[in-house]
Amino acid sequence: MSLKGRIALITGCSGGIGAATALALVRQGCSIAIHYNSAKEKAQALVQTLQAAFPGVIAIIFQADLSDYENVRRLHSQVVDQMGHPDILFNNAGGTLKTIGRMGNIQDISIEDFENTWKLNTGSSYLLTQLCIPHMVEQQYGRIVFNSSVAAGTGGVIGPHYASSKSALHGLLHWIASRHAKDGITCNAVAPALIVETTMMSNPTDEMRNMIPVGRLGVPNEIASIVELLVTNAYMTNKIIVADGGWTPSAF
Repeated sequence: MSLKGRIALITGCSGGIGAATALALVRQGCSIAIHYNSAKEKAQALVQTLQAAFPGVIAIIFQADLSDYENVRRLHSQVVDQMGHPDILFNNAGGTLKTIGRMGNIQDISIEDFENTWKLNTGSSYLLTQLCIPHMVEQQYGRIVFNSSVAAGTGGVIGPHYASSKSALHGLLHWIASRHAKDGITCNAVAPALIVETTMMSNPTDEMRNMIPVGRLGVPNEIASIVELLVTNAYMTNKIIVADGGWTPSAF
Protein backbone atom coordinates (compact mmCIF):
# COMPACT_ATOMS: atom_id res chain seq x y z
CA MET A 1 0.00 0.00 0.00
CA SER A 2 1.50 3.32 -1.09
CA LEU A 3 2.13 5.93 1.60
CA LYS A 4 2.77 8.71 -0.91
CA GLY A 5 1.41 11.99 0.41
CA ARG A 6 0.76 10.66 3.91
CA ILE A 7 1.87 12.59 6.98
CA ALA A 8 3.64 10.58 9.68
CA LEU A 9 4.16 11.94 13.20
CA ILE A 10 6.99 10.12 14.98
CA THR A 11 7.67 10.93 18.61
CA GLY A 12 11.19 10.48 19.93
CA CYS A 13 12.45 10.88 16.37
CA SER A 14 15.85 12.53 16.81
CA GLY A 15 17.79 9.25 16.80
CA GLY A 16 17.68 5.48 17.22
CA ILE A 17 14.44 3.74 16.29
CA GLY A 18 12.60 6.99 15.56
CA ALA A 19 15.17 8.27 13.08
CA ALA A 20 15.46 4.89 11.37
CA THR A 21 11.68 4.75 11.02
CA ALA A 22 11.60 8.26 9.57
CA LEU A 23 14.02 7.17 6.86
CA ALA A 24 11.97 4.05 6.14
CA LEU A 25 8.71 5.98 5.81
CA VAL A 26 10.23 8.73 3.68
CA ARG A 27 11.25 6.01 1.23
CA GLN A 28 7.55 5.13 1.08
CA GLY A 29 6.60 8.70 0.20
CA CYS A 30 5.67 10.12 3.62
CA SER A 31 6.18 13.59 4.97
CA ILE A 32 7.60 13.41 8.48
CA ALA A 33 6.80 15.40 11.61
CA ILE A 34 9.94 14.89 13.68
CA HIS A 35 9.35 15.23 17.41
CA TYR A 36 12.23 15.71 19.83
CA ASN A 37 12.58 16.76 23.45
CA SER A 38 16.13 18.01 24.01
CA ALA A 39 18.22 16.75 21.05
CA LYS A 40 17.55 19.66 18.69
CA GLU A 41 20.82 19.31 16.77
CA LYS A 42 20.15 15.63 16.08
CA ALA A 43 16.64 16.44 14.90
CA GLN A 44 17.96 19.13 12.57
CA ALA A 45 20.62 16.76 11.27
CA LEU A 46 17.93 14.17 10.53
CA VAL A 47 16.02 16.72 8.45
CA GLN A 48 19.17 17.40 6.45
CA THR A 49 19.78 13.68 5.95
CA LEU A 50 16.22 13.08 4.75
CA GLN A 51 16.22 16.04 2.40
CA ALA A 52 19.62 15.14 0.97
CA ALA A 53 18.54 11.58 0.27
CA PHE A 54 15.07 12.52 -0.97
CA PRO A 55 15.05 16.04 -2.45
CA GLY A 56 11.71 17.76 -1.97
CA VAL A 57 10.65 15.69 1.03
CA ILE A 58 8.81 17.60 3.75
CA ALA A 59 10.33 17.06 7.20
CA ILE A 60 9.76 19.51 10.04
CA ILE A 61 10.98 19.36 13.64
CA PHE A 62 8.77 19.94 16.69
CA GLN A 63 9.98 20.24 20.28
CA ALA A 64 7.91 18.98 23.22
CA ASP A 65 8.50 17.52 26.66
CA LEU A 66 5.86 14.80 26.58
CA SER A 67 5.85 14.35 30.35
CA ASP A 68 3.53 17.39 30.39
CA TYR A 69 0.13 16.79 28.81
CA GLU A 70 -0.24 20.42 27.74
CA ASN A 71 2.92 19.94 25.67
CA VAL A 72 1.35 16.89 24.04
CA ARG A 73 -1.66 18.99 23.05
CA ARG A 74 0.62 21.75 21.77
CA LEU A 75 2.66 19.27 19.71
CA HIS A 76 -0.44 17.94 18.00
CA SER A 77 -1.75 21.44 17.33
CA GLN A 78 1.55 22.61 15.84
CA VAL A 79 1.81 19.59 13.56
CA VAL A 80 -1.74 20.13 12.31
CA ASP A 81 -1.13 23.84 11.74
CA GLN A 82 2.17 23.39 9.90
CA MET A 83 1.74 20.09 8.09
CA GLY A 84 -1.83 18.87 8.42
CA HIS A 85 -3.43 16.08 10.40
CA PRO A 86 -1.22 13.01 10.88
CA ASP A 87 -2.29 9.96 8.89
CA ILE A 88 0.30 7.80 10.66
CA LEU A 89 1.25 8.02 14.33
CA PHE A 90 4.25 6.19 15.73
CA ASN A 91 4.24 6.59 19.51
CA ASN A 92 7.94 5.96 19.94
CA ALA A 93 9.00 8.37 22.71
CA GLY A 94 9.50 7.07 26.22
CA GLY A 95 11.88 6.85 29.12
CA THR A 96 13.05 4.71 31.99
CA LEU A 97 13.48 7.48 34.60
CA LYS A 98 15.22 5.06 36.97
CA THR A 99 16.78 1.60 36.62
CA ILE A 100 16.83 -1.01 39.38
CA GLY A 101 17.41 -4.09 37.22
CA ARG A 102 15.95 -7.58 37.26
CA MET A 103 16.86 -8.25 40.88
CA GLY A 104 16.30 -4.74 42.25
CA ASN A 105 14.27 -3.69 45.28
CA ILE A 106 10.76 -2.47 44.48
CA GLN A 107 11.08 -0.10 47.45
CA ASP A 108 13.54 1.92 45.36
CA ILE A 109 10.77 2.89 42.94
CA SER A 110 8.60 5.47 44.66
CA ILE A 111 4.98 5.97 43.71
CA GLU A 112 6.09 9.28 42.18
CA ASP A 113 8.65 7.44 40.03
CA PHE A 114 5.92 5.02 39.00
CA GLU A 115 3.40 7.71 38.10
CA ASN A 116 5.94 9.84 36.22
CA THR A 117 7.01 6.84 34.15
CA TRP A 118 3.42 5.99 33.30
CA LYS A 119 2.67 9.60 32.42
CA LEU A 120 5.52 9.73 29.92
CA ASN A 121 5.33 6.22 28.47
CA THR A 122 1.59 5.58 28.59
CA GLY A 123 -0.38 8.75 29.26
CA SER A 124 1.27 10.88 26.58
CA SER A 125 0.83 8.13 23.98
CA TYR A 126 -2.83 7.76 24.96
CA LEU A 127 -3.48 11.50 24.67
CA LEU A 128 -1.67 11.91 21.36
CA THR A 129 -3.55 8.94 19.93
CA GLN A 130 -6.83 10.35 21.23
CA LEU A 131 -6.09 13.64 19.47
CA CYS A 132 -5.22 11.97 16.16
CA ILE A 133 -8.10 9.49 15.91
CA PRO A 134 -10.98 11.86 14.99
CA HIS A 135 -9.36 12.90 11.70
CA MET A 136 -8.42 9.29 10.95
CA VAL A 137 -12.05 8.28 11.45
CA GLU A 138 -13.25 11.16 9.28
CA GLN A 139 -11.02 10.17 6.38
CA GLN A 140 -11.46 6.43 7.00
CA TYR A 141 -7.71 5.87 7.14
CA GLY A 142 -5.19 5.77 9.94
CA ARG A 143 -2.15 3.88 11.14
CA ILE A 144 -1.22 3.83 14.83
CA VAL A 145 1.85 2.04 16.16
CA PHE A 146 3.06 1.94 19.75
CA ASN A 147 6.66 1.22 20.66
CA SER A 148 6.26 -1.22 23.53
CA SER A 149 9.01 -3.44 24.94
CA VAL A 150 9.83 -7.06 25.59
CA ALA A 151 9.69 -5.94 29.23
CA ALA A 152 5.89 -5.90 28.91
CA GLY A 153 5.91 -9.68 28.74
CA THR A 154 9.06 -10.59 30.68
CA GLY A 155 9.51 -7.88 33.28
CA GLY A 156 12.65 -6.75 31.48
CA VAL A 157 15.86 -5.29 32.86
CA ILE A 158 14.74 -1.80 33.96
CA GLY A 159 12.15 -2.19 36.67
CA PRO A 160 8.43 -2.69 37.45
CA HIS A 161 7.50 0.93 36.69
CA TYR A 162 8.84 0.66 33.14
CA ALA A 163 7.55 -2.85 32.42
CA SER A 164 4.03 -2.03 33.57
CA SER A 165 3.94 1.23 31.61
CA LYS A 166 4.69 -0.72 28.44
CA SER A 167 2.27 -3.58 29.07
CA ALA A 168 -0.52 -1.03 29.52
CA LEU A 169 -0.06 -0.04 25.89
CA HIS A 170 -1.16 -3.51 24.86
CA GLY A 171 -4.60 -3.20 26.42
CA LEU A 172 -4.91 0.21 24.82
CA LEU A 173 -4.05 -1.00 21.33
CA HIS A 174 -6.39 -3.99 21.59
CA TRP A 175 -9.31 -1.69 22.39
CA ILE A 176 -8.46 0.83 19.68
CA ALA A 177 -7.88 -1.86 17.05
CA SER A 178 -11.20 -3.56 17.79
CA ARG A 179 -13.17 -0.33 18.05
CA HIS A 180 -11.83 1.32 14.91
CA ALA A 181 -11.14 -1.59 12.56
CA LYS A 182 -14.15 -0.68 10.43
CA ASP A 183 -12.99 2.94 10.29
CA GLY A 184 -9.95 2.07 8.19
CA ILE A 185 -7.64 2.42 11.19
CA THR A 186 -5.09 -0.19 12.16
CA CYS A 187 -3.44 -0.20 15.57
CA ASN A 188 -0.46 -2.35 16.48
CA ALA A 189 2.71 -2.39 18.57
CA VAL A 190 6.29 -3.44 18.14
CA ALA A 191 7.95 -4.82 21.27
CA PRO A 192 11.74 -4.67 20.96
CA ALA A 193 14.25 -6.16 23.32
CA LEU A 194 17.61 -4.42 23.72
CA ILE A 195 18.39 -2.06 20.83
CA VAL A 196 21.71 -0.25 20.41
CA GLU A 197 21.96 3.42 19.43
CA THR A 198 19.11 4.28 21.78
CA THR A 199 19.22 6.32 24.99
CA MET A 200 18.16 3.35 27.08
CA MET A 201 20.92 1.13 25.73
CA SER A 202 23.71 3.72 25.64
CA ASN A 203 25.87 1.51 27.87
CA PRO A 204 24.78 -2.15 27.53
CA THR A 205 26.39 -4.77 29.77
CA ASP A 206 27.66 -8.25 28.95
CA GLU A 207 24.82 -9.64 31.07
CA MET A 208 22.32 -7.96 28.78
CA ARG A 209 23.98 -9.34 25.65
CA ASN A 210 24.06 -12.82 27.14
CA MET A 211 20.30 -12.75 27.62
CA ILE A 212 19.73 -12.62 23.86
CA PRO A 213 19.92 -16.03 22.11
CA VAL A 214 21.25 -14.58 18.85
CA GLY A 215 24.18 -13.23 20.85
CA ARG A 216 23.83 -9.53 20.09
CA LEU A 217 21.64 -6.53 20.64
CA GLY A 218 19.29 -5.34 17.93
CA VAL A 219 19.78 -2.29 15.73
CA PRO A 220 17.24 0.47 14.99
CA ASN A 221 16.73 -0.53 11.34
CA GLU A 222 15.48 -3.93 12.45
CA ILE A 223 12.67 -2.27 14.40
CA ALA A 224 11.98 0.36 11.75
CA SER A 225 11.34 -2.38 9.19
CA ILE A 226 8.60 -3.79 11.43
CA VAL A 227 6.96 -0.40 11.81
CA GLU A 228 7.08 -0.05 8.04
CA LEU A 229 5.32 -3.39 7.69
CA LEU A 230 2.63 -2.37 10.16
CA VAL A 231 1.81 0.89 8.42
CA THR A 232 1.82 -0.54 4.89
CA ASN A 233 -0.34 -3.58 5.65
CA ALA A 234 -4.04 -2.76 5.89
CA TYR A 235 -4.94 -6.29 7.02
CA MET A 236 -2.64 -6.43 10.02
CA THR A 237 -4.17 -4.91 13.12
CA ASN A 238 -4.54 -5.70 16.83
CA LYS A 239 -1.07 -7.26 16.89
CA ILE A 240 2.05 -7.03 19.05
CA ILE A 241 5.18 -7.91 17.07
CA VAL A 242 8.01 -8.98 19.36
CA ALA A 243 11.56 -8.43 18.09
CA ASP A 244 13.90 -9.73 20.76
CA GLY A 245 16.58 -11.92 19.18
CA GLY A 246 14.84 -15.08 20.38
CA TRP A 247 14.47 -14.09 24.05
CA THR A 248 10.80 -15.09 24.13
CA PRO A 249 9.45 -18.12 22.21
CA SER A 250 6.31 -16.40 20.96
CA ALA A 251 4.24 -13.23 21.20
CA PHE A 252 2.49 -12.32 24.44
